[in-house]
Amino acid sequence: MSKLRVHNFAVSLDGFATGEGQSTKAAFGHAQPEFLTWFARIQLWRGLEPGGKLGLDEAIASAWGTNIGAEIMGRNKFRPTTGPWPADGWQGWWGDEPPFGTPCFVMTHWEREPISVGGTTFHFVSGTPAEVLERARDAADGQDVRLGGGPTTVNEFLAADLVDYLHVVLVPIVLGRGVRLWDGLEGMQQRYTVESVTAPSGATHLFFTRA
Repeated sequence: MSKLRVHNFAVSLDGFATGEGQSTKAAFGHAQPEFLTWFARIQLWRGLEPGGKLGLDEAIASAWGTNIGAEIMGRNKFRPTTGPWPADGWQGWWGDEPPFGTPCFVMTHWEREPISVGGTTFHFVSGTPAEVLERARDAADGQDVRLGGGPTTVNEFLAADLVDYLHVVLVPIVLGRGVRLWDGLEGMQQRYTVESVTAPSGATHLFFTRA
């Protein structure tokens, strides 16, 4: 069976994976400047870009796209709104060519017709984490499924014991407020083999692999 993987998931020293006050202009709310600085420093999201340096952070980040056939994300990773979807043409944070290149399943209580942007199709689906994962696995056609976030969505899948691999990047910042990753997951580490490495950049990479 294909695996469910989380890659390059940034978390602050005090456990926040996004800040407070998310908007269409600030995907990470008040933490936007801090997180984007770190993303640029270690090319955290998509791995090595053309012309970029090749170091430990970049080598780890580059595993993001290997053998991935579908993506799952929470609604707020696609757009920070609640209730019915606004009819304003918003197509996500990523411009005309999202980096995914696979079917993406956006978890929401307000379903809508799929939209295609570049080589990526976004499907807006409801259901339990297990139900959405089943749909994503069908679409992945034998490849693994990536769980992209945000923190509430990753927390729900961890609580349901569905995540096979979790890569957390602990960045040396303190946010003080926002949305936490670890709440309610006491003892989660007992289900995993846990390894870590600290890079010269100052980031610590934590790898949770299902035991």
